[in-house]
Amino acid sequence: MALCFSKQQSHCFANAKHCGECIQAGAKCGWCEQEDFLKQGEALSTRCDEVESLKERGCNDSQIQNPIGKKSIITNKPVTNRKKVTGVETNKPKPEEITQIQPQKLRLNLRSGQPQSFDLKFKRAEDYPIDLYYLMDLSYSMKDDLENVKNLGTSLMLEMKKITSDFHIGFGSFVEKTVMPYISTTPSKLLNPCTGDQNCTSPFSYKNVLSLTSDGNMFNSLVGKQQISGNLDSPEGGFDAIMQVAVCGEIGWRNVTRLLVFSTDAGFHFAGDGKLGGIVLPNDGKCHLEDNVYTMSHYYDYPSIAHLVQKLSDNNIQTIFAVTEEFQPVYQELKNLIPKSAVGTLSANSSNVINLIIDAYNSLSSEVILDNSKLPEGVEIEYKSQCKNGVVNDKDDGRKCSNISIGDEVNFNITVTSKGCPNDGKSETIKIKPLGFTEEVEIILNFICDCQCQNNDVVKKSEKCSLNGTFECGACRCFEGRVGRNCECSSNDMATDDMDQTCRKDNSTDICSNNGECVCGTCECKKRPNPEERYSGQFCECDNFNCDRSGNKLCGGNGRCVCRECICDPMWSGRACDCSLDNSTCLATNKQICNGRGRCECGVCKCTDPKFQGPTCETCPTCPGVCAEHKLCVQCRAFGTGEKMKTCKEECSYFNLITVKDRNKLPQPNDYPYPVMHCKERDANDCWFYYTYAVNDTEREVHVVDKLDCPSGPDIIPIVAGVVAGIVLIGLALLLIWKLLMIIHDRREFAKFEKEKMNAKWDTGENPIYKSAVTTVVNPKYEGKC
Repeated sequence: MALCFSKQQSHCFANAKHCGECIQAGAKCGWCEQEDFLKQGEALSTRCDEVESLKERGCNDSQIQNPIGKKSIITNKPVTNRKKVTGVETNKPKPEEITQIQPQKLRLNLRSGQPQSFDLKFKRAEDYPIDLYYLMDLSYSMKDDLENVKNLGTSLMLEMKKITSDFHIGFGSFVEKTVMPYISTTPSKLLNPCTGDQNCTSPFSYKNVLSLTSDGNMFNSLVGKQQISGNLDSPEGGFDAIMQVAVCGEIGWRNVTRLLVFSTDAGFHFAGDGKLGGIVLPNDGKCHLEDNVYTMSHYYDYPSIAHLVQKLSDNNIQTIFAVTEEFQPVYQELKNLIPKSAVGTLSANSSNVINLIIDAYNSLSSEVILDNSKLPEGVEIEYKSQCKNGVVNDKDDGRKCSNISIGDEVNFNITVTSKGCPNDGKSETIKIKPLGFTEEVEIILNFICDCQCQNNDVVKKSEKCSLNGTFECGACRCFEGRVGRNCECSSNDMATDDMDQTCRKDNSTDICSNNGECVCGTCECKKRPNPEERYSGQFCECDNFNCDRSGNKLCGGNGRCVCRECICDPMWSGRACDCSLDNSTCLATNKQICNGRGRCECGVCKCTDPKFQGPTCETCPTCPGVCAEHKLCVQCRAFGTGEKMKTCKEECSYFNLITVKDRNKLPQPNDYPYPVMHCKERDANDCWFYYTYAVNDTEREVHVVDKLDCPSGPDIIPIVAGVVAGIVLIGLALLLIWKLLMIIHDRREFAKFEKEKMNAKWDTGENPIYKSAVTTVVNPKYEGKC
C-alpha cells in the first residue's frame, strides 16, 4: 500500500516521550513497542503514530499498544411493570422498590477521544406515590383564599386518589421578614399588623403548619385554624419559605414524586433585597426551623434564583406556581429559569386550586428531562432521545421527551467522551437522573492514561539503557540528566567536536545534513510539521517526501517514498510510479489491445492509425455513419426534440455540447489537431441542423448551430392577391371576348340584312280594295299665283 500524504495530518503527538503520552493524543494513536522498529536517525517519538501508519511502516500488529475503551453494566434492574390496583393491595411495593430507570449503575473505561455510549430506559410507573406540600401566602390580600384552602385536604385527596393510591399532603405558610421596612415594628403592629377591627396573627417569615401526611382531615383541621397576617410592601418573602421547604427534613419528604404548590397574589423578594433591612449575609441554603418556624430570616438574605434552582433540583422537587392573573408574566419568566416547574392562574379566591394542581401535575409528569451532575474537566456528554411515536431528538433537545403518559417507555442514547487524562487519571463518578425523580444512574469513569506495557515487563536500570534508564514499551525512558537512544550520554557532554564529527557525512561541514541534531554522537532527525513526513538515515540524509510526484500525489499514489526514491507497488513502474503495467484499461470492446489500431503504454492507448481516437482507439470521427449515429442525441440535447427527448439525460450525456450562432462559427478541419466531422441532418419537420463531431483526447465534443434551418412557407397574401387579380382579369377578358364576338355577330347580321335588302324585288300592283287615306281638294279660286 502507498502512503497517503494528502490526508489530514495525524493528531498524534510529534514529541510523545512514552506510550502514555501517545495514547492520550487521540483515539487513532498507537505506540509501537517493537524494539527494532525505529530506523537509523528516527527519534523516539516516531514510535507514536496512527495505527494504520505504524503497520505500513512495518510494526507488527501484536507489538502495537492501542488500548480500547469499554463499558460494563454493574446494576441493571429492569423497570417496574405495575398497574394501579383499586381497593386494598396486599403486596404493595415500597417506593424504593419501584424502578423507573434502567440501568442503575455502570462503569466506563474512557480513552482520550474515544466515545463510549450506552442506552438508558425510562418508564413512568403507574400508581407511583406522590408527596404534595402546599405553601401559601398568608398576607392580608389572601384572606378570601384561605377560606377555600381550609377544605382543600379532603377534596384534593379524593382527586389525587384517581392518580395514585399513596398520597401525602402538607401545609406551610409565609408572610415576610420580620424587620423594617418589610413589616411595621411598632409593638401594636407586631401583635396585630392589620388595620381597624381586623383580627390578624403576628407577622412571621415561614411556618411549617403540617408536615406531609396521608390524613386529609388533619390538613383541614390545622389549616382551618390559620389566620391572616400582614406586611408593608407588596413583594413577599416566599423565597425564604421555598428554601426551607426544600432543605428541611421536618417537612417529611419521601423518595417519591415531590410537588411544591406555591400560592400567592404578589411578587417576590430575591437576593440583594435584604440590604433594605440591613441584612447582608447571603442565604446559606441550610435548614433553620425551630418549632417549625424559620428563625433566621432577620440574619440571612433572601436566596437567589440560581440557589433555589440548585436546591430544588438536588432534592427532586417540582414546583407549581399558583398565582393570580396579574402576576402571571412574572412567574412565567421564573418558570423558564426553574426546570420542572409549572405556572397556573389562580382565581381571585383560589376556588380553582384543585383543578390547577391536577393540570399542572399532568403537565409536569408528561415530560422527562435528564440532567447530569458536574462533569470532570475534559469530559463531554451528549444525549439522543427516542421518544413516543418515533420522535427522535438530539443535541440540546436530546435530553428530554414530551407528551409521555403513565406506562410509556422512552429510551435515551448517552455518549461520554474524554479529552486527555482528566484528574491525573483518578476515577470519577457522575450521576444522571430525570429531573423531579429520586432515581438516578451512577456512572464510574475510569480513564485510560497508561499503556499495558508500562505496567508489564518494565525493567528499571536496564542494561539496554546503559543502567541509566527504564526499559519499557520497547524503548528506554532515561533518567533525568541522561540522553541518547540507550541513555548512554550525559546531557552535559552533548556538544563536543568529537561527537559532532561522527554526525558529518563524508566529512562535510553539515551536521546531520542540516536535517537533525547530533545527540551523543548519533543523528536524531528533525520533526516535520506533518507527522507523516520524516527524515531518516544515519546522517538524516533520507526523507520520505521528496520523491517525484504525479497527479499532485507522491509517487503517483502508487508507491512509497524511500530515501527520496519511489518504490512502486506491483503493476506500476516509472520514476513517479505513474506507469501502469496493467493492459486491461487498453482492451477494446472486441477484446483487442487498443482495437488493433494502437499500442498500450502505461495503461493508455497510443493510436497508430490517425483516423482512430479514444481511450481504446475505437472512435473514428470521420468515418461514414458518425453523423447518423449521434443525430438523435444532438437533436434532443440542442433542441429538446426527437425520439430520445425523454431519455436524453440517460443516453446522451457522453459528449460535451457547445452551441454556436451560425455555420461559420463551427470548427473547421484546420482549426484543431484532431479530425472534425461536419454533419448536416434533417428532423421530422424537414428542418436542417448543422453540427460537428470530434474527439479531443478522451473527451467528445459536439459544436452545433443553435438555430434550425427550416424551409420557408408560401406567402399567402401575394398568392391570394394573384388569384383574385387573375380571376378579375380572366373575367374581364371573357367579357371583352364576348363583347367582341357580339359585335362581330351583329355586323355580320347587319351586312346580311343589307345584302338581302338590295336583292329584294318588290311588286308595284295596287290592291283593288285599297283606298288611299289622302284626299286631294282643289281650291276653285286658286289660280296658281303667289
